[in-house]
Amino acid sequence: MLHVLQTIPLLRIFDVAKARGFYLDFLGFQVDWEHRFDERAPLYLQISRAGCVLHLTEHHGDCCPGSTVFVRVGGLEEFHREITAKGYGYMRPGIEIAPWNAKVMEVIDPFGNRLRFNEDLVQPETVSRLQQST
Repeated sequence: MLHVLQTIPLLRIFDVAKARGFYLDFLGFQVDWEHRFDERAPLYLQISRAGCVLHLTEHHGDCCPGSTVFVRVGGLEEFHREITAKGYGYMRPGIEIAPWNAKVMEVIDPFGNRLRFNEDLVQPETVSRLQQST
């Protein structure tokens, strides 16, 4: 029987310095590992923060730019305050209330990829209990 251990989105990048500035400096991810076949080859790296793992790739055949990753989180307002305080010049995201009863903050990287951070206003367990009681 299939048992999924982890899903890791791949996001296309075109400039390593801009990617590091956005993902590491602005969003606070850390580099777990990097790989190049040689010093002139495209970079492929894994970054992570608080259980969210992403693969960033310069390889043209890996994926298309302009993807969206939906990230279910807790502590969205604290995260928003943290990144807002950094004064990143290219992105000033806000938090909105989504039609699906969640707080949502979307950031767009320099390559058109979106990370949509979602914090449910009513926890899924509560919704499940409410549905079972009706």
